[in-house]
Amino acid sequence: MQIDIYQVDAFTDKVFGGNPAAVCPLNEFLEDETLQNIAVENNLSETAYIVPMDGREYDYHLRWFTPGCEVALCGHATLASARVIFDHLRPELDVIRFRSLSGLLTAKRKGDLIWLDFPAIPAKDMTEPAGLAAAMSAVPELVLEPLSVREGDRDLLIVYPDQAAIETLNPDLPALKNYAPYGFVATAPSSEPDLDFVSRCFFPNHGIGEDPVTGSAHSLSAPYWAKQLGKDNLRARQISARGGNLTLRVEDDRVHMGGQAVEYMRGSILI
Repeated sequence: MQIDIYQVDAFTDKVFGGNPAAVCPLNEFLEDETLQNIAVENNLSETAYIVPMDGREYDYHLRWFTPGCEVALCGHATLASARVIFDHLRPELDVIRFRSLSGLLTAKRKGDLIWLDFPAIPAKDMTEPAGLAAAMSAVPELVLEPLSVREGDRDLLIVYPDQAAIETLNPDLPALKNYAPYGFVATAPSSEPDLDFVSRCFFPNHGIGEDPVTGSAHSLSAPYWAKQLGKDNLRARQISARGGNLTLRVEDDRVHMGGQAVEYMRGSILI
């Protein structure tokens, strides 16, 4: 069997930046074991699979797999999938409607950005789990958890006082795995004048140490910072080694994420 594959760097305007995702267009989904094995073989934080639908409610069915599991929401691989569809599969579209485990998601191209329409994830304060500060290598000001939990996809929002604290984090990833099923979104106000907040994200329970740029994490962090800063339009940067930029707008129960994506590679899988 031969399967087309694209690799796209998401939330960046140049290759070797942002977060690389693999995108595999299919006529129908393969067995889950095969989808997972391809994701393991790709060894990227996400592999996205897209299957065309009839276009009445949805244009594509979209699923995401890390090297460790299928996840309920992924931003950068959605952005990468939209780039592939706009450039290669359905260039006549300006809006793509995705069916996903998180319901309807849309991608709209506007200028040099692709805008994703994602659910907002409200969060509540929680008692800091024992040993978390040591595992993260720094004591946070606040720890929040989502109000509702999607099985297999649960992140903590860990708030620090300033950008320097985020830059110097050196978490103990094996220790963080002990907090399954949590992922960890560390965030702080930015010290840069053109940014509102920064973050770094760690998902060892999903087979990912540090994720370069995590769109879905901003479904959690953007509503928090919108409330803290008293503004609905935000600019954020994930300050991993590769780094990535997001333009954000919070509207009621949705977070709109604008970003760029650049194709790096295309080829075929033979299985």
